[in-house]
Amino acid sequence: MAKKLEIRLVRSACGRKLSQRSTIRSLGLRKINSMSIHDASPAILGMVRAVAHLVEVKEID
Repeated sequence: MAKKLEIRLVRSACGRKLSQRSTIRSLGLRKINSMSIHDASPAILGMVRAVAHLVEVKEID
């Protein structure tokens, strides 16, 4: 079974580059403390790495 990631937005995307704001939106995050769950695929891991300073990631089973 694939690992799942719980991704939570902990810092605002206001004032960030357009690419970072787009990445946050594509992860399904809109407001601070919003959360989304995704499979740990290489594409998702790359997006998380691009906005690592804005999100908090936790592995779930």
